[in-house]
Amino acid sequence: MNYPTAPPSPAVVAAGANKPKDKHGMPFYTNERLRHVRTTAYTCSECDHLQYGSMNAAGTPLRYTSQVRSAAADWSVYPVGTTFRIKGLPYLYVVDDYGSALTGTGTVDIYTPTKDHMNAWGRRNVEIAIVRWGSYARSAEILAKRTGYAHCRQMYVAIQRRMGGDIGTAAR
Repeated sequence: MNYPTAPPSPAVVAAGANKPKDKHGMPFYTNERLRHVRTTAYTCSECDHLQYGSMNAAGTPLRYTSQVRSAAADWSVYPVGTTFRIKGLPYLYVVDDYGSALTGTGTVDIYTPTKDHMNAWGRRNVEIAIVRWGSYARSAEILAKRTGYAHCRQMYVAIQRRMGGDIGTAAR
């Protein structure tokens, strides 16, 4: 349950200093692969996650293995399938989930298997390295069926804006 992350490099922090900020004061990036981001943690046993069980928003089981772990984010910032590493940790994280509190932010929510793990992570600002970008088209396809929820509609509209309204070709 130890998460020994390394501090973000001064160069990455400096690169984000002049970027627009989200509501947490963290930089919004465009296509940079190295990023200084706010992270939180969640678990499927939290009361607001019980209805979803151990499934993610992409419709597959949440992952927490020795190699690959699930993460949630605003899909208009980190489209579904985006794969990244957190500096100091050996795991690959894959964005396969979202949460209403993440919409409109650059925050990444790390999936953990228990509340103890979640609390051990807490909230921390880390450096991430994007290994592979996910698909805006796939994100939009999933979100299009969920626009009755405000946060899904907000992500869907943001993806449409980002892609110039052409969701059909909205892959990175």
